[in-house]
Amino acid sequence: MMKPTLIHEAETWNRMITNLPGGHLLQSWEWGDLKEKYGWRAERWIWAKEGSKPSAAAQILSRALHLPGIGTGFEILYCPRGPILDWSDETIRRPVVSDLAVMAKQRGAISIKIDPHVIVGYSIPGESDAVNTTSGQSITEDLLEIGWRESNEQIQFRNTLVLDIQDSEEALLAGMKQKTRYNIRLARRREIDVRPGGMEDLDVLYQMYAETSLRDGFVIRKPEYYQDAWGSFIHAGLAQPFIATFDGEPVAALIAFRFGEVATFLYGMSRTAHREKMPNHLLQWEAIRWAKEQGCIVYDFWGSPDRLEPGDPMWGVYRFKQGFGARLVRTIGAWDFPVRGTMYWLYNIVKPWLMSVLRTRGHAQTRALLE
Repeated sequence: MMKPTLIHEAETWNRMITNLPGGHLLQSWEWGDLKEKYGWRAERWIWAKEGSKPSAAAQILSRALHLPGIGTGFEILYCPRGPILDWSDETIRRPVVSDLAVMAKQRGAISIKIDPHVIVGYSIPGESDAVNTTSGQSITEDLLEIGWRESNEQIQFRNTLVLDIQDSEEALLAGMKQKTRYNIRLARRREIDVRPGGMEDLDVLYQMYAETSLRDGFVIRKPEYYQDAWGSFIHAGLAQPFIATFDGEPVAALIAFRFGEVATFLYGMSRTAHREKMPNHLLQWEAIRWAKEQGCIVYDFWGSPDRLEPGDPMWGVYRFKQGFGARLVRTIGAWDFPVRGTMYWLYNIVKPWLMSVLRTRGHAQTRALLE
């Protein structure tokens, strides 16, 4: 019989989850450390039969809440991109998701959220290369039977695009769309240079990220957060910025993270000037080459539209990523186990209003920083 055990040592934890199916950057010790600096508390649990290697793991983040007009003393739990296990094995997944529900109940939390990397299909349904997995349906049926429900709140992207980078560089280029290959070469012809960045570049990276957020209409945090979110992973050797320059001036950048055999493109930023020189295409190619050098076998472009149709605001981003030969991966998304039914209902009503207020403030703060 498996039982959960707490892990208190970073190297042990990272080694364990790297050796489990689906080990993810957001389950790394370093990600938990980052979140602990910003109001969360991280616990790392493993499941193993006596005398056996771990079969499952879950980094659980908890946060105390103050709900306006309702009060304090409430807590939410979240297991980002986890739990990590072989989801096709019912003898593992059922005990683990049941234990997570029990943990939430014992702590009197409002709810616990999971968003594991459980694949339900590849490519857009209806297209010639679309494939649905048989395990996805049985897994969601298990979750529903135990009392979980599909969440209305997707914290991470439900779907993503991934590229198998085990082939040679020549084969990877050949697998891209012709326009993408052309734009990579165009960037070089138009004298775009790409260099690796470092800790000394954090300020310029944030400056470009802030400009991008205002132009594209998304909210970012204060500079201090990214000093940690980028800096701590760069320092640990788990992230690498790439900066595209024209005539010596930064015009675009990205930050690629790596964990285990997967590299992930988490952050991208650009200035309005010189976008016609296609710096972002060359940046992605250099990041892919770096990922191969690091021993990664997969490059995750991190995110695609929820609505897989041209009307989605992210459709252009999807087409850009697809141009590199990446394949769409569809997952089950986020699932909640509500513990306090009424509070869970109220929290899901209040949170969108709070997020709207925070977004308005965030845009104003970012704009003020750039003035």
